[in-house]
Amino acid sequence: MSPEEKKNTEQNKIEYDPITNEPLVQGESYDGIKELDNDMPTWYKWLFYLTIVFAVIYLVRIFIFKAPDLIQADEYAAEMTKFKNSATEKKAASFVVKLQTSPAALAKGNEIWHQICAACHRPDGGGLVGPNMTDKYWIHGNTVQDLYNVVTNGVIQKGMLSYKNQLSNQDRLDVVSYVLLKLQGTHPKNPKAPQGKLYK
Repeated sequence: MSPEEKKNTEQNKIEYDPITNEPLVQGESYDGIKELDNDMPTWYKWLFYLTIVFAVIYLVRIFIFKAPDLIQADEYAAEMTKFKNSATEKKAASFVVKLQTSPAALAKGNEIWHQICAACHRPDGGGLVGPNMTDKYWIHGNTVQDLYNVVTNGVIQKGMLSYKNQLSNQDRLDVVSYVLLKLQGTHPKNPKAPQGKLYK
């Protein structure tokens, strides 16, 4: 046997760990430490397989189904929308509902009334589909806060729409002030019959 063959034979000779009696990896030794030549733990293999399955599902969702929760641009847009809505809510919470008496506010209220409200309440406020806004009878209260709430939240069962997404806080307050200061107490022709509770 040649020296080269003898060397290869010695290298291919299986070595066993003296404690566990398990085979060692041949030809590998680091600072005298030899590695056992055994299989990877079963749980570790399954963990590896699961990462492959997860990667396939992830790629299918993001590239084929365009899952919005995985696309950063959509996620960013959703977070920005949430932030803007939060800022709007905070601004609305700090808004003071107080009767507006300035000519500019009442002029704006008059404009909004004729653009939006007159279709159901008539330009003179006498009432059509909606109730008469000139008498002393009110269905949901007669304070500026009561009217502001109605315009903001609407009364769906009565056909009154919510205008919180169509009119700003100030615009809603201006039109409510216009009703209370300019329409209340007037005498339109052929007004609608009183509805609600009498407020003296």
